[in-house]
Parts: sequence; structure tokens; C-alpha cells
Amino acid sequence: MIDWKNWYADNIKDYEGYPLGKTLKYLSDPNIISLAGGLPSPKIFQISEFRAASDKILADDIHKIMQYSAIPGEQSLFDALIVFLKRDNIHLENQNILITTSGQHGLDLVGRALLNTGDIVLVDRPTFAGALVAFGLEKASFVGVDIQQDGTNVEALGETIKQLQIENKTPKLIYVVPDFQNPTGITMSLEKRKQLLKISYTYGIPILEDSPYRDLRYYGKAIPSIFSLDQELYEGGGNVIGVYTFSKIFCPGLRVGFNIGHPDVIKKMTNIKEGNILNTPKYNQDLCTAALTQMNFDAHLEKCKSYYKEKLEVFLETMEKYFPKESGVTWTTSEGGLFLWVTVPEHIDTAELFFKAIKHKVAFVPGEQFYGEDPEKNHMRINFSFSTKEQLKEAIKRLSDCIKSIA
Repeated sequence: MIDWKNWYADNIKDYEGYPLGKTLKYLSDPNIISLAGGLPSPKIFQISEFRAASDKILADDIHKIMQYSAIPGEQSLFDALIVFLKRDNIHLENQNILITTSGQHGLDLVGRALLNTGDIVLVDRPTFAGALVAFGLEKASFVGVDIQQDGTNVEALGETIKQLQIENKTPKLIYVVPDFQNPTGITMSLEKRKQLLKISYTYGIPILEDSPYRDLRYYGKAIPSIFSLDQELYEGGGNVIGVYTFSKIFCPGLRVGFNIGHPDVIKKMTNIKEGNILNTPKYNQDLCTAALTQMNFDAHLEKCKSYYKEKLEVFLETMEKYFPKESGVTWTTSEGGLFLWVTVPEHIDTAELFFKAIKHKVAFVPGEQFYGEDPEKNHMRINFSFSTKEQLKEAIKRLSDCIKSIA
């Protein structure tokens, strides 16, 4: 028999996939309250609206739905997205857009298009684990700077680039989640977005702006996206790639997202899509088009924001109750999104704490999974969108009891 361990491609031999998936396998007990996954709540799914849209789509277009469709995406969805993005002062044409089969697919396409083995990706510490996994497929190297309360430490990022260039190393990509970052919930300030763009143009390094949560703002005013600032401040832009998904604002089961950027990079990512999945299902795209154009998107978004805002407030109030200052437990605050970042005393390793928490019937994601290199051990990511308000209260109480038991 073939010794398969010695037969794998070089990029895959040491590749271990998404650590979050391995974490979630321990959550089969229905009595565990999970704060681990990034799941939107089923309470905001537009079930009746999608059922009606599906009936109409299947009645009108079933023969086309059952066939292959255009690889870049359906024209009707392109048209809807061009209007959708104008709300955000982003002005695009078809050639600037590629429909993807989820945001994770979008990240994978960027990695395949831009990264060679050993290429350096600049990231926040911590950053989205899914991006680390996607770029890890290309055997990228990660160099991180500690995130601050107002987003990426752009001053440290600039100094890091200078030092790398002294070592004859030029980073290939800057990756950020500027709005309600996964995992911390932190939002990058307007000034830092402008400074990041200046760094991009000074050193000739593209920015990948990952935007899964941008529309889920519960407090304050929206800050212009980095993509829109690039178009506004740099003669139409060209240095920023945007990755979007409908998983958080509609439902993950659709598996539809889109990448935006300069026509050259969109064309190259389209070529890659031709070689991996061909087309994103027309049926799923048509449902997204219906959601954007026929289902009162603004009303749906307001419902989402109101619903999640209440959960966030419950979460923060309960954290204050069960984790007083003397506990040594701290957490980020956020104006939107689905996550917060919790820090425990330094002597606690949350990867070990996870298994003790399972015994207390509560779960989270250990923070070490969100570092490209040199992970810090005393953090955890908490999701507040999926569990009910009562479950959130009970989960935090259980987590408090768990931490007290080892403190």
C-alpha cells in the first residue's frame, strides 16, 4: 500500500486545516452552551421571504438553475451589488467584481493569486483564524503587530516593513478586518485607515480588507471603508482588495460572497475560480439578488442590528456582574459585529481552560488560534450572536465558576 504521508504535496504535508473545526468537535453535548462558533442567530433568518423567493425562482428559471452558469457570477447579482456598494461610496463596474462561494473562498482566491511559499503577510495580533488557514495553504509567513483599541498599530506596521526591507524582505500583503474585527470586535479609526493606505502606496504593498461584519453596526456612525477611501483619495484606487460575504447578514447556508478590486486581480482570481469550483450555484446567487432587491434589505438590517445589540448589552452587563475588577478578567467593547475578546490572568492557558470549561458545560475559542506566530495563551474569543439572552447569562456564570475553580 502507498505510504500516503510521504505522498502529499509539499504545501499540504504539514498543513492541519482549521483549528476551530477541531475545537467544535467537543461540543456534541446538547447541555453545553457554546460561545465558540461565529454563527448568526436563526431568529434573524428571513425564512418566509426566502421560501417565497425560492418558489418564484424555481418557477421562472428552473432549467437555467439546473445548468452550469457564468463563472464570474450572474449579471443580476452584479447589478444588485453595484447598487448595494454605492451605499458605502464604493463605485464599481462588472470588471471589478467576482462572485465567490463564501468569504472563505474569497480569501482562498486571494491567497492563490498573490502568495508564493514563504511570502510575508502582515497581520494584526490577533487576527481572523480563517485567513491564517487560507494563506497557510500557500505556506505564507505571518508577521504580526499587536492590535490597539482603535485598530491596527500602523506606526509599528510601518517600522516592521522598514526592518523587513533592511533584511531584504518585502511583505506581499497587508491583511486587516477593520470593522468589528474577528476576534476582538475592535474597529479601526478613520485616521488609521488613511495612514494604512499611505503605507500601502509608500511601499507598494496591497491591502486586503475583509468585511464580513461591516453592516452590523449597533452604535455610532459608520467609518468609510478602506476601499472607498482608496477610490476617493488615490484617483480611483487600485491598491485594495475587498472580501465580502452574505453569511452574517442573510444566512451562512447560501455560501455566497464577492471579491472586489482592480480588474487585473479580479481577472486572475476568476481564472483560479475556473480551475477550482467553476461557478457559484445560480440558485444561491438568485436568492441573494432577491434578498438585496425584493425583501426590504434596510428593514432586515435594522432588525438584525436591534436584535444583536440587545444581546451585546446583556453580555456586557453579565460580564460586569460575574467578573469584577479583582478577578483579573478584562474584555474588549465593540460597536458592532459578533465577537468580543476576553483576557484572563497570564497564568491561565485558555487552551487548557477550554477542556475545564467543557466540564462546566460552556465553550469558547482559545485565543492562540488567532495568531500567525508566537501566540499569546491567556485570551479567548466569545460569540454573543447565537445563544439566547438567557443562555448568555448562564454561560458567563458557568465560565466565571470555571475560572474561579483554577484561579
